[in-house]
Amino acid sequence: MRSLLERMARIVRMERGTICKMTGRAHYNHQTWQNGRNVARYVPIERVASLQEAIEGYKLFVKLTEKYADEVIRRTRAHSASASQSRPAHRQRRRRKRR
Repeated sequence: MRSLLERMARIVRMERGTICKMTGRAHYNHQTWQNGRNVARYVPIERVASLQEAIEGYKLFVKLTEKYADEVIRRTRAHSASASQSRPAHRQRRRRKRR
């Protein structure tokens, strides 16, 4: 788990969204969702490589976060299972009805 956190900390640039080449244009289109809406901005060709690297950084961060969550969930379930196995089963006694 520590290695996942260390890898996440090493990601220094992130950006959400996708990049699309604009047909017949000298720039690219960067699309993201913000506040429930699709937001587009134009990106000059000289900034595309840097932006693509930031998008890849975000994708890697999300992937590592999922792995971290999976590991925490696995440990939680293992702990819950071992805790329930170590306790003796509790049997409730039935009360007899008085006549």
